[in-house]
Order: sequence, then structure tokens, then C-alpha cells
Amino acid sequence: MSYARYVALGDSQTEGLGDGDDAGGLRGWADRLAEDLAREEPGLLYANLAVRGRLAAQIRDEQLAPALALRPDLATVMAGMNDLIRPRFDATAVAGALEDMFAALTGAGATVVTVTFPDFGRLVPLARPLLPRVVDLNARIVAAAARHGVLVVDSFAHTAITDARLWGSDRLHANPLGHARIAAAMAHALGLPGSDDSWTVPLPALPRPAPWRAAGAELRWVTGFAAPWIHRRLRGRSSGDGRTAKRPALLPVIHTEQPHTRPPAHQPETG
Repeated sequence: MSYARYVALGDSQTEGLGDGDDAGGLRGWADRLAEDLAREEPGLLYANLAVRGRLAAQIRDEQLAPALALRPDLATVMAGMNDLIRPRFDATAVAGALEDMFAALTGAGATVVTVTFPDFGRLVPLARPLLPRVVDLNARIVAAAARHGVLVVDSFAHTAITDARLWGSDRLHANPLGHARIAAAMAHALGLPGSDDSWTVPLPALPRPAPWRAAGAELRWVTGFAAPWIHRRLRGRSSGDGRTAKRPALLPVIHTEQPHTRPPAHQPETG
């Protein structure tokens, strides 16, 4: 199936954090997917409404109406991670916001793709207590998707997704290789020509780091990322304050690199 208008809804992951920077421009998995789609349909138009820091309800309230106005025949919805890591997480409310988007977008005739969340406790030991939340929300996402004919990329089922080599130093945003894997997963869910399940294949195993090295990495992460995040929450601030969508209008896709439908087979053993 070909698509003419692709609209991405979401938060920082869909905006592309970890793949480029604000100075030079963010790319991210949604841009990469749009490039892959445009290779099959050169006239594809693409909009990205995602804004970092947004909660699921905010994504619904701020992005759904503009998305519908663009009349997409393909939409991706990735929302809920910012909710999962907050103390007052409400699975029913988050799943409800997602289902509202699923219902409205599929009701308007769009093919919709969404994701389940991986076990981030594999990346961030301090996040291990969040596993029951992740499992609960994923079950709700799958059920809501089934009710509306939404395609699901089940990242939770594949531990390769939580390989630290796919994630940036903050452990919350994918790095370029990770964004390429997410784009490949989306392409596979859509049955894009040339796509396959290689996004699920683990990277080559690495030796287990020495305990002192692992402890040092945890300390750097806490001081460099966790503490500033907590400070913002205490001040009622968000990384997305004052920000708007990077690509609010449907525009032609400009190819920047080689196809990323299949993730690289090998990855350097550092990073």
C-alpha cells in the first residue's frame, strides 16, 4: 500500500532527540521512516507534530486536531513514556488518551502504527520498579490498538531494543543507530518493500563491564541526567516549555542518507 500524507504525533522520541541536535537539526526515526516511504512514493508529504516533554493527554489535546486537519493516510502515535516515569502515573488516563487518538485517526481513514514500551529497567537500574507499569500500559495499548485496527510494534517482546548501544547517554532517547532500528520496526509493521525483522536481531555480545566501571557509569548518569530531570519536575518545568512542532506542515521529503529500512548489521563495540 502506498501513502501520500504521513503525520507523526508524539514526544521527544518522535521529534528525534538523540539523532542530531537543535543546532544542526534533529532527524529521528520518523524522519527516517518518511525517507523510506518516499523512496516507494516520491510524492509523499510528511509532517511531524511531536514536541519533547509532552504527556499523552497533551499530545492528544495539542496534536490530534492539527493532525486530522492534514488528512493523513498514515499516522504514527508514540506517547506515554513521559507519563510512565512520573510519580502520579495513571494508566487508565494514558491509555484513554492513546485510544482517543487511535479512534479519531483510523476513523478519518488513516493507517495508524503505534508501539509498546520496552523494559527500561534493563537500561536504567533505578527504573526497574516501573516494570509493572510498563507491562500494564503495554497490555492496554495492545487492546486499544486491536479495537481500532492499529498496527503495533511490540518493542517489549524484543530485548535487543534495550541494548545500551542503541541509546544515548541519557538512556531515555535513542541514538542514531537506535532511531534507525525504530524506523526499521515501523517499516516492517507496514510491510514496506525491503523491510524485515532484522530490527529484532541482537547486536554482538560484549564482555560484562567491571563492577567499578558500571558503578561509575551509574553515578555519572544520576548526576548528569537524573538529578537535572528531578530538579525540573520540582520546579514544574518541562524540556518542551516554549517549544512547537519542528515540521507542522506537510512538506516533501528530502533524502539525506542511504535507506534505513534495515538497521546496520554491525555496530562498534563502544559508546
